[in-house]
Amino acid sequence: MKFVIQIAEDAKVEVNNKVTGSIDKGYMVLVGIGPDDTKEIADKMVKKMLGLRIFPDENDKINLNLNQVGGELLLVSQFTLYADCSHGNRPSFVNAAKPDLAENLYNYVVDSCRNAGYKVGTGIFGEEMKVTFSNIGPFTIVLDSEEIFK
Repeated sequence: MKFVIQIAEDAKVEVNNKVTGSIDKGYMVLVGIGPDDTKEIADKMVKKMLGLRIFPDENDKINLNLNQVGGELLLVSQFTLYADCSHGNRPSFVNAAKPDLAENLYNYVVDSCRNAGYKVGTGIFGEEMKVTFSNIGPFTIVLDSEEIFK
């Protein structure tokens, strides 16, 4: 499982020119699901993401987590995080989870964040989406379950 987390001043996602999710200050997160991912991995990833201390405190030191700043989440499914560009110039997506598994785990991540008390905006799984946001910093973190939960 991969999360690309970007601190956003605001963010929204549109499908067919209709806003399906929007947030104020918080994280705009691209969520990629791999074929071997499970709910247990999702639980660890959500816990890690929500615990990240990447917002500045009163001394401008990166020390506060999402909850401490009253942040929100925009979670967008993104199978292209599993692109394999090692051969030729056309990416392969064989390393991404099949759509049924990916959609179930994506929805599980969304529900887990909502159950933790966060406002969560989303796109629509499998649809072409337009995502716009104002990245603060810019500040971007990549969480990859294969790297951090070996």
